Amino acid sequence: MTKEPSDSGQPEGHAPLLARSPRALSGPVLTFDLSREADRLRNESPWNQHGRNAVTLVKYSDLRIVFILMKPAARLQEHHADATISMHTLRGYARVHLRDEVINLPAGHLLTLEKDIPHDLEAVEESAVLLTIAWQGR
Repeated sequence: MTKEPSDSGQPEGHAPLLARSPRALSGPVLTFDLSREADRLRNESPWNQHGRNAVTLVKYSDLRIVFILMKPAARLQEHHADATISMHTLRGYARVHLRDEVINLPAGHLLTLEKDIPHDLEAVEESAVLLTIAWQGR
């Protein structure tokens, strides 16, 4: 099972690398300024240390939405999700590496993967990716 990002954008079970102000992760209506989120992610230490940073925007029992910002050549190593996911490149150019295929995701492209498909994510240029994780029957 893949560790999912926590509220801090770090995998669950890992100590957070930074302290963020508390925010509502669920509720009847949530809105986000993704440009402001990107600016904030660029000012946190993981951006400089690892070339990437992420924040969980939405956290319901059956749905997570994670905003990921990556520098060129940054990579999230192979992993899998135990749920259906989508990756939408909002800005930049990313690639998803599957076992037998590489899928290019330039800005404006959307990819969906069924659960348990091993994949990794690589930024070809600075990229902003919106990851959606949807669990059934949770």
